[in-house]
Amino acid sequence: MAKRKRLTPAQPDYFNTTGRAPENKPMSGPDFSAPPTPSPAPIAQVAGESATRAALDEVTGVLQDARQQGRLIESLALESVNAGYLVRDRMLQDDDDMDALMTSLRARGQQTPIEVTALSDVGSGPAYGLISGWRRLNALQRLYRETSEARFATIKALVVTPENARDAYLAMVEENEIRANLSLYERARISLRAAREGVFPTPRHAVLGLFGATPRAKRSKIGRFVVLVEALGGVLMHPTAITEKLGLDLARALDRDPELARKITDRLTVENPQTVAEEQRILSQEARPAPRRSATPGAPTPPPPAPALSAQSPRQPGEVVPGVRLLFEHGHRPPRIELSGAGVNKALVRALKDWLAETQTGPQK
Repeated sequence: MAKRKRLTPAQPDYFNTTGRAPENKPMSGPDFSAPPTPSPAPIAQVAGESATRAALDEVTGVLQDARQQGRLIESLALESVNAGYLVRDRMLQDDDDMDALMTSLRARGQQTPIEVTALSDVGSGPAYGLISGWRRLNALQRLYRETSEARFATIKALVVTPENARDAYLAMVEENEIRANLSLYERARISLRAAREGVFPTPRHAVLGLFGATPRAKRSKIGRFVVLVEALGGVLMHPTAITEKLGLDLARALDRDPELARKITDRLTVENPQTVAEEQRILSQEARPAPRRSATPGAPTPPPPAPALSAQSPRQPGEVVPGVRLLFEHGHRPPRIELSGAGVNKALVRALKDWLAETQTGPQK
């Protein structure tokens, strides 16, 4: 039977079997007697970096999704928002309401964000178009002009991405429907403008699309007011003050008499009413149905028709001259005049510029 060899450790003192403590020698340099700190394995370091990158990507994705879905409130410079991106539905700005809003903004700051959409190919212009929140934007602009305080230089906004122009108009209308009811005239006006902008094929489709949640009877009244806006939108000074009854009476009268729009336009131009009462007096008179002629001797004769400015060629409702419509928004801040129609061309623009220059400087000799 073969004998087993006893194995001897290569370093007999490795396990320190003597019971004596190892000798400590002072060293001027690092203590090489201490075991080195273990470094993480390369695979663990790579895994940690990948986890960190994945977490950052996830957070970035969540923020991007929130922004695209309009759930991320951002702080935007006032000058970066284009308030004229959409034709506004509200025509008048109540001074008392604006003062109350400015007082609230001074005391508590902006509590509700506006809605904007990012614009493409903006160049040096504003980067965002306003969808809803015109009053808040206007109030902050006025506060910043008055105080120059930095807290009024920006506005809280939700950056949304409407599917199309219809969604943008609908968002604007719905906010005003919830916050402050629009007049029937304003509802009809934005429906007509949305149709003319090509957002809807017809004003009727625009009324249904923008005010689908409105009761059917009220939508019908909005549609009747569209007739009024088409015929007299360019000459009325106080359109939002027109009551429901007066507006419906005028719409029926316009249906009965195709020449009534021209008669009212000429009469308003001649008499030039300055107050709501004066304008509504004229409209009420013209909205009354013409009295029937009676064969009875001594019967009252109907009032003479309103004087016409001149014997011009036939015009379509709302046209100041054939092919040119004039829209004067007196309630807009600042007031605005808009010309549209087939007759608006470069020659008209040049003539208008020359006329405006002449009224400012006097006729050139």
